[in-house]
Amino acid sequence: MSAAQIPATPIQARVAAFFDELFPLDPVRATATGDHRFDHTWPDMTEAGREARLAFVDRWEAELQDIDPDRRSAGDRADREVLLAELAAMRFTDAELREERWDPMSWIYLLGGGIFPILAREFAPPAARLTSIAGRLETMPRLLEVAAGQLQGLGDRPVSKLHTETALKNLPGIAELADDAVKAGEEAEGDADVRAMLPRLRKSAETAKAALGKFEAHLRDVVLPKAEAEGRLGRELFDRKMRHTLKSDLSPLEILERANREYVAVRREMVRLARENWSRYVPDRPMPTAEEAGTEEAADSEIVRGVLDAIAAEHQKPDAMLDFCRDELARVEAFCREKNLIGLAEEPLQIMWTPVFLRSFGGAMLDSPGPLDKKEKAFFAVTPIPEEWTPEQKESYLREDNDRMLKLLVIHEAVPGHYLQGVFSNRCSSLARTILWSGVFAEGWAVYVTQVMMDAGYGADDPGLWLTHWKFYLRATTNAIIDVKIHTMDMTQDEAIALMVDGGFQEEAEARAKWNRARLSSTQLVTYFVGSIEFWDIELERRRQLALEAGGPSAVDAVSAPRVVGGLGDTPGFVYRKHLEEVLAQGSPPMPVIRRLLLEERVPA
Repeated sequence: MSAAQIPATPIQARVAAFFDELFPLDPVRATATGDHRFDHTWPDMTEAGREARLAFVDRWEAELQDIDPDRRSAGDRADREVLLAELAAMRFTDAELREERWDPMSWIYLLGGGIFPILAREFAPPAARLTSIAGRLETMPRLLEVAAGQLQGLGDRPVSKLHTETALKNLPGIAELADDAVKAGEEAEGDADVRAMLPRLRKSAETAKAALGKFEAHLRDVVLPKAEAEGRLGRELFDRKMRHTLKSDLSPLEILERANREYVAVRREMVRLARENWSRYVPDRPMPTAEEAGTEEAADSEIVRGVLDAIAAEHQKPDAMLDFCRDELARVEAFCREKNLIGLAEEPLQIMWTPVFLRSFGGAMLDSPGPLDKKEKAFFAVTPIPEEWTPEQKESYLREDNDRMLKLLVIHEAVPGHYLQGVFSNRCSSLARTILWSGVFAEGWAVYVTQVMMDAGYGADDPGLWLTHWKFYLRATTNAIIDVKIHTMDMTQDEAIALMVDGGFQEEAEARAKWNRARLSSTQLVTYFVGSIEFWDIELERRRQLALEAGGPSAVDAVSAPRVVGGLGDTPGFVYRKHLEEVLAQGSPPMPVIRRLLLEERVPA
């Protein structure tokens, strides 16, 4: 299905035309979106391709600027704003950031993103999907030749050594996808159409794997010896990238200031909970005192760590994590029904191990089908423990992702977090607000709605789950802090690990994985915290609007900002299911847009 096939108002017709012109320029993005007309091709990553994308930006910026927003509906104004923000981000990516010049991992993501969705989702008969994969495998050698030519650095920015080393670790995952495609073809050989194209698929896989081997040698022997440092962006470039990531004018320093305030408040709440429950979780030891620890602050940290250590001991064996998540998902959905908290979805969700090419970041992730792939499967992926890790490293990982943390991950990644948000978003009639989804909206929603679940009573009889939840939320604040400080303030490994382990009570293995992730990415780790606080700001303002309607100014005063996020209680006229579904009905736009639609325009769900 193409964007142009969606019924449209006049402005939506222009939006559809925008995507019909964009997708041939970015066919891997088209695949992810669910427009499969270009599944057999790769984007043109040469200089000519970059110039074509920038020309697209120039042309569409001019066209959209000519549209008078004051003469359009609130929804159309929002769509125009989303498109203009996306065009600005595209210009920044192709004219300034230029990751294809210095980040080998950007090529790994492109390669994997071009194969995995076609292989994993059953949007078309097997022969059609495997034929598209064969087309991409056949032309992969040319793409890799371009990659080798591009990876020479950009101005005074050399190719990143860290990103090169990581790409070399992840590159075998692309060859594995080629083998998986052949295996899928052989398993479907009873289909005459598959049988007819299988020789082509086998040959294309061998062609691609040979090219991948050559590219691996180039990375190892040519790129890596010249590569330097870690690809940190620096203050100015990080600031500009973050403005495009957030689609707002919030500065890194403003985010850092608010994250630091929240960090203090959340730690204070964790100390309170740990002190109240010390004897429950650590019955065989007296609670540490300031005299013993040296200071009151040191004693507080020992108390929180002691309770968390006891909680962390309750964890699954490595091969049981997926089954635990599947069982927990059923419990979460039953709770949402019981509380009438939010409508659930019937779209399929598969809980699986993370594909090899995506394992650099560790942890868990949710891969939703594109807006044009309605009713297709979403994947909730959990990263398995690396086999080469020592027993101590494996135990540290399992203690971090203990039973209670996995409960929270199911909420965050699946219901009512990313999976449910993706389903609702894909139902939105606005192509702009579904296809050009905001990472700040998505990550912020998952953090925000986890707190909503806790406030609604999930795990109300388990203070250990509450303490783990606050630790999970504290992770969002430390994510924001290290993202900003690593890329703009030369934060060292020791400083980052100390913040996460000593300050955030994380396990050593988790903190070291996050240190790598923060250097491999930029402006992504900040999205969890920024999005969540903006959702709370929106909820607080909406409650005050309803209180004013119900009881006047005095009622508004009763809706005060909490000392720490959540726990707002009851407000006349405010119903969580109505509010949450109104939020999700608008797609996944940037936070300034969703704020305007919900609070100023009052666009109905």
